[in-house]
Amino acid sequence: MAKYTKFVGLDVHKESISVAIADTRNSEVRFYGTLPNTLDGIVKLAKRLSEDGAEVSFVYEAGPCGYPVHRKLLEAGYACMVVAPSLIPKKAGDRVKTDRRDAQSLARLHRAGELTAVWVPGPEQEAMRDLARLREDLKRHERHVKQQIGGFLLRNGRHYTEKISRWTQKHRSWIDSQRFEQPAQQIVLQGYMTALDGLTDQVKAVVKEMERALETWSLAAHVHSLMGLKGVDFVTAFTIMAEIGDLSRFDSATQFMAYLGLVPSEASSGGKTKRGSLTKAGNGHVRCAITEAAWSYRLKPLKSKSLLKRQEGLDLEVCQISWEAQKRLTYRYRHMTQGGKKKTVAVTAIARELAGFIWAIGCHMSGRPVKLTGSDACMEVAG
Repeated sequence: MAKYTKFVGLDVHKESISVAIADTRNSEVRFYGTLPNTLDGIVKLAKRLSEDGAEVSFVYEAGPCGYPVHRKLLEAGYACMVVAPSLIPKKAGDRVKTDRRDAQSLARLHRAGELTAVWVPGPEQEAMRDLARLREDLKRHERHVKQQIGGFLLRNGRHYTEKISRWTQKHRSWIDSQRFEQPAQQIVLQGYMTALDGLTDQVKAVVKEMERALETWSLAAHVHSLMGLKGVDFVTAFTIMAEIGDLSRFDSATQFMAYLGLVPSEASSGGKTKRGSLTKAGNGHVRCAITEAAWSYRLKPLKSKSLLKRQEGLDLEVCQISWEAQKRLTYRYRHMTQGGKKKTVAVTAIARELAGFIWAIGCHMSGRPVKLTGSDACMEVAG
């Protein structure tokens, strides 16, 4: 049995790690020092701190250095917690920030039990997440190039007068037909279009890699099940599962909605209750994907051919949840817009409830049945 526990705070950077220790023998929090950021060095540190029989528990903030330290310490048999910087309690008047103070603060709060651990994805899960984010980054670059092309044409007095959406085949043909007196300007346009075509091809290639990776992914069945929802295509379902992992780790639909930042902020005091805009806390990648999918519920409930094709071979319970989502969310959208709400506000509300149905399907696939209710949370754990 361990004599006592040492709580070790790590302030992790690319080249170095600052270490502070707080233990259960006294109230002192001492700064241990700074060591190079190497995995072998971290394990040696853990062994050195446990030589006197103490139990050692590490903690550090999630950041750009990722989770190799966490995985190495767990592999070596030591406890390690990763916390989100936004969830770390801070004193309002504290304006001094150094690596040493950060490490000491982490050690102190860890000993007091005031830190909340974040979910750490496994190597496979993180690889899928990186793949989904690669596509997202490429799409963002693609949109930026399109904006540059539009700006270039506008500066040179080229206006597309057709009252149809931009970047259709007809719009692309119009761009390709543009000719400029100055050869340099023609080169500029061609350069932009070449860059755009390259990014478009890269996006398609990444989607194919996602489809190939799905074949051996342990959560492939979950991805296919989410595609049974209206508005949730392959890319959206893959992104949700890559970013979130096992949806059943959330205790309720409301907790999942809050994790995505789809719940209103609140500043209530005394007898006053004041709710503001969305918190937009948590995972913004999934929040954006679900919000985009929510726009599909502007239309009346309908089992289209594409939806029926995606639902082929799915569990009947998943199809039932999908149909209940259509009926409820389309009604909610119509009710809100007819009541004077802006379309964007209504769609955001729909996205919040759609997250609840996504959580329900994830729980069902994980063997945690849920039942639909009429509450804002849309569903709760059965039994």
